[in-house]
Formats: sequence, structure tokens, C-alpha cells
Amino acid sequence: MNQNQSVRPLLFAMLATLSGASQAVSFTHNDITLDINGTINGFYVNREAKSINRATGETTTTNNSELTNGLLPGWINFVATTQANGQDIKAHFSFAPGINNNSQVVGLPIGNNADGAGTTNPYSQIDTRNVYFQFGNNNWGTLKFGRDIGLFGQHIILSDMTLIGVGGTSNAGIPYNTTFGMIGHGYMYTGFQPQITYTTPNYGGFQASAGIFQPSKFAGDETKTPGFQAIATYDWKASASSGKVWGGVVTQSTSCSSGSCSTDSFTATGYELGAKAGFGDFEAVAYAFGGSGLGLSTVGAQFFGGSNGAGDKTDSQGYFLQGTYKFGATKIGLNFGENKDKNGYALTGASSMNSITNKAYTLGVYHSLNKYITLVGELNQEKITNVTDTNFDNKNRTLSVGGLIFF
Repeated sequence: MNQNQSVRPLLFAMLATLSGASQAVSFTHNDITLDINGTINGFYVNREAKSINRATGETTTTNNSELTNGLLPGWINFVATTQANGQDIKAHFSFAPGINNNSQVVGLPIGNNADGAGTTNPYSQIDTRNVYFQFGNNNWGTLKFGRDIGLFGQHIILSDMTLIGVGGTSNAGIPYNTTFGMIGHGYMYTGFQPQITYTTPNYGGFQASAGIFQPSKFAGDETKTPGFQAIATYDWKASASSGKVWGGVVTQSTSCSSGSCSTDSFTATGYELGAKAGFGDFEAVAYAFGGSGLGLSTVGAQFFGGSNGAGDKTDSQGYFLQGTYKFGATKIGLNFGENKDKNGYALTGASSMNSITNKAYTLGVYHSLNKYITLVGELNQEKITNVTDTNFDNKNRTLSVGGLIFF
């Protein structure tokens, strides 16, 4: 099957950032091949968090240590491939468990210990991220049906070096089964979403995908049409350099069926531009996005907080820069990202300039101990400027060391 005709499993995209290849276990019976591969990780994380009252200058500092997953949870993939009637066929299931639960009794499973409330939580759940099938060929492209990684924001998270580390953003508390890496600090999270997408054949390095996606009721109470996402990429490889450029869009509309809403309809939109280029052992990444009603980019989740309920849209923008260099089996890198949201959800007040700005940088070292195991150390510094009625800023310093295995 031509892997360029579809979005590869996230694991393989991560493996592309390392020196080794996937060590998948394969079984073939009749004309069907089943590949099994996965990853497990664990990190020690120490975070110092400072909260600064902008009015009084008073500072409150807390410091916590945790054992936690990184940006990735654990991951196990089952991928079946075959061919029939000139079609390349693929089916993919994946499960993503983590190492944490929130039991306050050391060593005990979570059970139902949420103060007897009988509630569940995201700490120890198993997340089914991929469950889709697709078919196609080199002549007309590929159709995909099911749940897989989204199109908008896909390439930037796969290019973020903290994907195999921790990052340090405060939006994901520790311990947790995923941290946020640099999500919310340069880009928004693409997510794994129900979709029907079409991907063109590869035309000399150019390829495009477009699809309809499960809509979110982020404003009003009615979603007459699905969401839409599209992305176009161009890859090149020369003797001295290689790289990728891409552009993507996302849009979705909602409305109010009862007529009691303050706005009859609401449309959220977003766009992105990115580039990645490698020159020998050096690689650079540059990216920018903008959104109107797309959601709070400083949280990182699409369609969360896109409006204040009265039709006023949250305006979002951000950019991300990264450089990495490989010394044999060791890669070092530095990235920086900033997101800014203003107006719209929870950001309206006396001033139209009420806003939240998240910025952070990460210095990371990634050492391939062997073809299976990578050791990771990162320092992340984050600053949150909160020009709203809360009048608080935050500064966070995160140190993390750990490792992960790919198989």
C-alpha cells in the first residue's frame, strides 16, 4: 500500500523523527497482513508555578513532583492491510492507556474513589484514538471512514519535538496520561475525530486531503452541516536538503433551532501555514495560524470557547518556531511558541483589548539509546499574561527526564 496516500498512524510519524524505523510485528494469513506496534513512556516531572497578582504584585509559588506520561500516552496499534480488485485496503484500531490514576491511596487502582460520587475521570481511561478503514490506489486516491487524526493542525504537532517528551504547559495538570507539550503555545490541537476524508494521489510531491468531520455544538443548539477540514502539502527531497510546506483550513457552522438565541447562526473558521526544512543534521520548523470563533487557542482545544454566547467571536492567532540538530545518536532542540486570544469567550469586559497570551519555550535533549529506546530531558519555561478581569499572570518552570520505547 502506498503510505503517501493516507495519514499514517501517529506512531509512525513520531518514529520518523528518530533515527530508527518501526519494529512492528507482522503476521500474514491468506492475503491479509496484520501489523502490531506501539510505544510506552514514563517521566519524572518537577514543576514550579508562580501566580502574580497584577494589581498588588503579590506572588504565590508552588512546587510539585510527579511521575507521569509525556505528551503521548501509551499506544498500541493493530493495522490490517490487503489488496482486492485493484484497491489497497487498510483497517486500523489503536488503544492509548496511560500510567496514572488519581487514587489517593498509593498502589490502589482508581476504582470508584472520587469521594463516593460515582464519577469517572480521564486519568486511567483507555482512549480509542484510531478506528477507521480506508481504500484506494495510486490512480484516484484514497477514501477514509472512521476516527483518525484531524487534518487542521496535524503536521505541526507531528513536527513538535516535545511530541516524544513532556513540554511543560500548565493546561494539562500532572500527573496525567498526556501533557500538552507545546499545544496552546504556537498551535491548536488537531485531535482524533470522526471523519470521511478523501486524499489525492501524490503528484510529484504535492498531495491534498479534504473531508467532513463530526460537528461540535459550540454555539447554539443545532448543527445542520458537518465540519469541514482540508490541507495541501508539498514535499521535496534533494541531495543537500529536504522539507515540507503546507496550508490548511477548518470551518464549521451552527445555529439555534428555537430562535431564542441571541444570534441566529455562527460560523467558526481557521487557517494555517507551515514549513519544515532539513539541511544535513539541522532541521527548522516555522508555523502560524489564525482563527475566528475557532475556540480558545490558549487552551488548545478546537471549538472550546469560540463565542461568549452573544455572537461575539474569539479571535485567535499564534506562531511556532523550532530548530534541532543531531550529533550522532543525540538530538538537541529549542522551540518557541505564542498564542493569543482576545474578545469572545470570557474575554469581554470594560476593554475591547481584554486578552490572554500564552508563550513558552522548550530546550530538549533526545538520545537514541538503541533502536528501541529514546531517553529524554527537557526544560520548559511558560508565561501566561491574562489581561482580563482576573488580573493574574502566571509563570511556570517545568523540568522533565524520562524515556520511551517504540516497538
